Amino acid sequence: MALRTRPLLRRRPPLIRRRSLSTLPPFVDVHPEVQHALHTNTPVVALESTIITHGMPPPTNLATALSVESIVRAHGAVPATIAVVQGRVKVGMDKPLIERLVETSKQGGVVKVSRRDVGPVIALGKDGGTTCSATLIFAALAGIKTPILPSLGGVHRGGENSLDISADLHELTRCPVGLVSAGVKSILDIGRTLEYLETLGVPVLTYGETDDFPAFYSPASGFKSPYAVNDPTCAARILHTQSLLDMPTGALFAAPIPAAHHAAAAQIQAAVEQAVRESEENGVSRRGKEVTPWLLKRVGELTGGGSLKSNVALIENTAKIGAQIAVAYANLLKDQKEKIGSTGAIHVPQISNEIYRVSQASQPSIPSSSPPSRPPATPPSPPSQPRAHAPLVVLGASAVDITARPHPTTADLQAHSTAPGSVALSLGGVARNVAEAAFRLLASSSAVALVSPLGRDAFGRLLVGEQRRAGMRVDGLVEAHAAERRTAVCNMVLDQRGGLVGGVADMDVVSAMKAQDAVAALERFRPRVVGLDANLNAETITAVVRWCRERRVKISDISRSEPTSITKSTSILPAIASSLSSSPSTSPESPVTFASPNILELKHLYHAARSEPFELTAHPAWWQTIDAFSLSSEFRTDLEHLSRRDIPHAQQTLGFLVDEGVAQMAVNLLPFFQHLVVKCGERGVVVVMRANAATSKWVAERSNIHARCVVAHGKTGAGEIVVLKHFPAAAVDPATIVNVTGAGDTLVGSILSSLVRNPSAFEHPETMDQAIALAQRCAVMTLQSPHAVSPLLSELT
Repeated sequence: MALRTRPLLRRRPPLIRRRSLSTLPPFVDVHPEVQHALHTNTPVVALESTIITHGMPPPTNLATALSVESIVRAHGAVPATIAVVQGRVKVGMDKPLIERLVETSKQGGVVKVSRRDVGPVIALGKDGGTTCSATLIFAALAGIKTPILPSLGGVHRGGENSLDISADLHELTRCPVGLVSAGVKSILDIGRTLEYLETLGVPVLTYGETDDFPAFYSPASGFKSPYAVNDPTCAARILHTQSLLDMPTGALFAAPIPAAHHAAAAQIQAAVEQAVRESEENGVSRRGKEVTPWLLKRVGELTGGGSLKSNVALIENTAKIGAQIAVAYANLLKDQKEKIGSTGAIHVPQISNEIYRVSQASQPSIPSSSPPSRPPATPPSPPSQPRAHAPLVVLGASAVDITARPHPTTADLQAHSTAPGSVALSLGGVARNVAEAAFRLLASSSAVALVSPLGRDAFGRLLVGEQRRAGMRVDGLVEAHAAERRTAVCNMVLDQRGGLVGGVADMDVVSAMKAQDAVAALERFRPRVVGLDANLNAETITAVVRWCRERRVKISDISRSEPTSITKSTSILPAIASSLSSSPSTSPESPVTFASPNILELKHLYHAARSEPFELTAHPAWWQTIDAFSLSSEFRTDLEHLSRRDIPHAQQTLGFLVDEGVAQMAVNLLPFFQHLVVKCGERGVVVVMRANAATSKWVAERSNIHARCVVAHGKTGAGEIVVLKHFPAAAVDPATIVNVTGAGDTLVGSILSSLVRNPSAFEHPETMDQAIALAQRCAVMTLQSPHAVSPLLSELT
């Protein structure tokens, strides 16, 4: 009889493998930011939610949950808090959802979810805080390699008789992930827990200077770990090795509590022993999963809250370590990919959350026929594709932003001095930000072409690589003509709240972009909508405006200028001067269809247009258009009534429209800009525009002060309608604002995406309202994001 030769080693415990995000169970919701991070191989850290629902009292639970997420971000990874909400598994949660979970837990309506509870809690539509085992399951399912679980279960005291052993231990045999924990609570039998982990084949390592195995509140439990590591790269290499061997088990990294809390260990341990005795006397020790929450609460009472402070400290410490390991693991994957390589691939450093930490960034290498140590000097670009249509082309700056921000506890910045804080790298530039926002909203990799010059340096290679990684086109990125040109860089200093204090912008490569390069790109892409940022030189801007007019690209479809700073806001005026027609027509077209200045830029534009060398308000075309408006006393009366309306959330009226001359200046600029979207900060947005009575639905509209809208119909036969409408800003909690630098660019990108979808969006009152509402919503999302443009915009599609 033949012997069976199939190796027995192939029989393994069931292994939870990562599934494609598109094939996850229908009740699993992966947050768009986490989804984006997983798609781009950005480090993600999974966080358990029982600290929110069962581990800590309010308000400490909410504060700790948000603090842990902030720490993960600060160290270069994306946090993914996992929980069950109304029967749906949430892999990654926004602040409002976390707050909802906190409120529900106060009422006792949240289940503590271990492996055995997963099916019932989901099927019955309940809320649940995930324990170690459940968090491991969903992290592994989504492909997250590093969960942070400061509280690991184990063998309970007397477990040799009661068989009370946490499901957490078995889960580590099924989920090939790294688990960062503060060891095992001393309320458990630590020795038997370590023995059981050895039996299960789970590697145990102390993440510290010694091999002492920590006991949650104490750095040493009296037991030793088989191994010790003390840097994230070494820890990541262990996980990577197990992955290459296709081993089904995870690894436990036991991180001792920070040294500042060592002194409290003895007092807390005495309280633990007392609490354990009490639980045995009152019978709580025999109540299964109720034991641990009761013991932790009792220990907190006995220590007068001292254990809670230690608990928060160890949780924040594991979050920091977990994020560092996740980033190191991502770098190992990047290195492996670069070694394998393939022709045409773009290899850039694995950057987390699109925030490039200076301490972690490395220069990307570009594959070529030369040895890897000698990368080509120019940024890669694909072969040109004549007439590669792109509905939207955005021309201008694509830059690397270097942002410095002091710690929240730091005093005001002082001259001639430095302050402790964080320094980060991110992708930026007006044109690039606008293009990304439009790309995310249009949800098409071919819809938006960014035309921007890059220098022959690592920053240029970085921009190309990350543009590809995000799924955006790179065939519009062009090499600067001069060899000494540097890729655009903006170095900004922010205050503690994220406001801009000052900075230096090196945009020479953008201002030197040649007109023929811009026109050649337009010939190739044949766009319906064009956006310019004012960093381009006047000759290039003029050439682009001329190209658009000569080819009869619909004026209502074009955004030809996006002034973004006072010093640059007049760069569009030479193009307007050369485009103004002295035609005897009653009302010449505006050379520029859209502009979105803030109030300071509006004032600068207005005064520059009236002054030398432009003196545009002396041009016959300006007089013809203003005369066709035929603004009467009725318009001024309506404007006065509107100025008395209160601004929601701002505790002021719309008086600034008249008192600061905003309405008057905007109307006087309409011969040059058909639509002005004036950004007024917390006071909202004001749209001032001219519409054609022959084609616009505004012909049937009248002033409606209640709707914050003034409509003036011009001379009979002139066909001119002037519209002024105010859109209040959404209420935003200042505590949620992370960065203010990209909100304006996001608003513009959203408006351009609306014009691509509907070229006549501003010719209809309803569609204009929808376009502005979407733009404001997108701007708020970016305000609350660490990114230059919030990746959550993709969710709106």
